[in-house]
Amino acid sequence: MRGVQKMIENEDYCMDILTQSLAIQKSIGSLNKLILENHVRTHIKENLSSSSEKAQEQAVEELLGLYELSNVRSK
Repeated sequence: MRGVQKMIENEDYCMDILTQSLAIQKSIGSLNKLILENHVRTHIKENLSSSSEKAQEQAVEELLGLYELSNVRSK
């Protein structure tokens, strides 16, 4: 991010700035996928198989909240 900020301050070529920005976004997307996968395979799986209805509901709410954040659901 600091590199992109510096590019903007230096008034670098817009396409170069966009290329770097998109690369950062792709990296963050990959990181988010890994974190989500780990969470689903551990916490969500554990909560859904729990005998506690509260734990099961928490897992469902977390997944629905993430779904909302991803802007997948139409308005």
